[in-house]
Amino acid sequence: MTEGSSLVWCSKVCKDYVMGDNIVHALIDVDLQIQRGEYVCVMGPSGSGKSTLMNLIGALDTPTSGELVVNGSPLQSLDTDGLARFRNRAVGFVFQQFNLMARTTALENVKLPLLYSDLDRELIEQRATECLELVGLADRLGHQPSQLSGGQQQRVAIARALVNQPGLILADEPTGALDTST
Repeated sequence: MTEGSSLVWCSKVCKDYVMGDNIVHALIDVDLQIQRGEYVCVMGPSGSGKSTLMNLIGALDTPTSGELVVNGSPLQSLDTDGLARFRNRAVGFVFQQFNLMARTTALENVKLPLLYSDLDRELIEQRATECLELVGLADRLGHQPSQLSGGQQQRVAIARALVNQPGLILADEPTGALDTST
């Protein structure tokens, strides 16, 4: 397998967790190649390493061994600041538990990834509003997560993942709280 121009390229990626005296092998020698424009679904039983793989690809965690290149960036070569910039600019995350800020509005939650950008406040506001409109929440901009249903919270999380216009969206059970028509 060669890296080429793949959006995601993994070679022999392993992830181990030490649990007391035991070592849990969450991923063993994973080879994966995802091209730009592809939609990929990783399926498997609970505990099979799906979220672990997503966290590695999104640079939220580091592999125990192997090579991982995302959007041309060899993740092992990035320092802490480089990883933070990579996560903020190149990847949009939709977490299983949404990870919304409880005391901020839907609009403020969506604006969060843009706060470290060079965009002016007006453009940040415009982009975040457009993303909430895209997911059908134009009438909920000022609502806090506790004032939204589970499906609405999930759509806020999706809007937040889209707001930076990343080249890669990683979603952990992204439709779990949504009704079938949504």
